[in-house]
Amino acid sequence: MTTGSHSLSRPYILATVATLAFTVVATSVGLFVPGFYRDAAVLLPQLYGQDLLTLGVAVPVLAVSLSYAARGSLRGYVVWLGVTGYLLYTYASYAFLTAFNELYLLYVALFALTLCTLVGGVARLDAGSLKRAFGERSIRAYVGFQLLVAVLLTLMWVGEVGPASLAGTRPPSIAETDLPVPVIQSMDLGVVVPSFGISSYLLWKRRPMGYAFTGVLLVKGTTLGLAVLAMIVFMLRDGQSVPLPQIAVFVALSLLGLGLVVRFVRAIDSRSLASSAGSPDPSRTD
Repeated sequence: MTTGSHSLSRPYILATVATLAFTVVATSVGLFVPGFYRDAAVLLPQLYGQDLLTLGVAVPVLAVSLSYAARGSLRGYVVWLGVTGYLLYTYASYAFLTAFNELYLLYVALFALTLCTLVGGVARLDAGSLKRAFGERSIRAYVGFQLLVAVLLTLMWVGEVGPASLAGTRPPSIAETDLPVPVIQSMDLGVVVPSFGISSYLLWKRRPMGYAFTGVLLVKGTTLGLAVLAMIVFMLRDGQSVPLPQIAVFVALSLLGLGLVVRFVRAIDSRSLASSAGSPDPSRTD
């Protein structure tokens, strides 16, 4: 990974180490302690799928990216922020959505740790350096992907909760649960969709923060997309029906997102960063 001028201070390293330890405990208990989750049967495959993806993919990637980021890698720093964003989303949903269990306080601790780490980490990121390190490479694919995600999420969730709101009924996704509201839809429509929209606009204008937000959201969104695929596998094994078009959309988005993550991270060039340090940072659309 590229080595730049970004290194993590001790509080962020300790917070991430604690996040890793707590996440391993939370996912291991969820996966390997029989009957631990007390949620509706329809939700259990989703919890198992997310736990598996988090333990098998997010934890190792966070650990590796932390190691690189601690040594000053700008690439590692971006990946570290993105996976932290994924864990923030994950444990916000666990803290607000899962039925109360013995790990409730651990979920809240993970929610707080990842929230503070992400906010502080983004604030410490020199977005101008990231833009210079990215160079003059095309941004169209990243802008288009973020807009596509925002539009598809909006259409999917409004298409579900809109008719239910007008009819005064419960949306299908929570019809067989005790949830008072659709938590995931609230988070996606209230936070994720606006974030992708703002990020795509800032990137299209080639604003430095557009590069920062894009890197974080690409990693976070792709990791979450892979988690959704894991959930779908567990749901199908449980005999639940998942519409084929929905499966196809998530497979396509996850693969496309993964390709763009690799492309974005590899585009961060230490030579570009060194040669452009201190140079003007003009904004243009493409």
